[in-house]
Amino acid sequence: MTTSTPAQPPLTAVALTCSLKPSPAESSTDLLAQQLLDELGSHGVSGSLVRVVDHDVAPGVEKDMGDGDAWPALRRKVLDADILVLATPTWMGQHSSVCQRVLERLDAELSETDDEGRLLTYGKVAIAAVVGNEDGAHHIAAILYQALNDVGFTIAAQGGTYWNGEAMHTTDYKDLADTPEVTASATAGAARNAAHLARLLARSAYPAG
Repeated sequence: MTTSTPAQPPLTAVALTCSLKPSPAESSTDLLAQQLLDELGSHGVSGSLVRVVDHDVAPGVEKDMGDGDAWPALRRKVLDADILVLATPTWMGQHSSVCQRVLERLDAELSETDDEGRLLTYGKVAIAAVVGNEDGAHHIAAILYQALNDVGFTIAAQGGTYWNGEAMHTTDYKDLADTPEVTASATAGAARNAAHLARLLARSAYPAG
């Protein structure tokens, strides 16, 4: 007798990349984020990438700051997705100013709930991706994990990936001939665990408040 396996729900992801470089400049941040989306794709997750600096995201902590603010459209992409990839370069040992603005805009989600009192971000999984030529990836990931979790996202086991180049050198991630094995492994693991967690949460929502 054959036992049927329940069909897995389709999942989607959006990558918000926080490079300081507007398109069409090449971006190491975009590259790592796209590699995460590609890995997610191997687990049945379709995704898209948005370079935030290409959009006029106003400063503030509201979901819509008016006057041509581009955040409402990006926010819709985040809320429509099951998985958020937040990717940032490292500048002066910190996440980029663009990434900080994304976190500040996500603060508005603390006031947005469904009919059962749950944040709209409940049931959504977040992955952090960090690139840079100096140390600081663990520090930045810790900031992203705390901020994203605080506004309702769930972080999967080992839910991040990063690459740091040698200190005092100028080689970027995008300039490497091959992806380092440890980074590729971290990227694959983060995608695998995030897709698994997102499916679990899609089938069994967090309890109402």
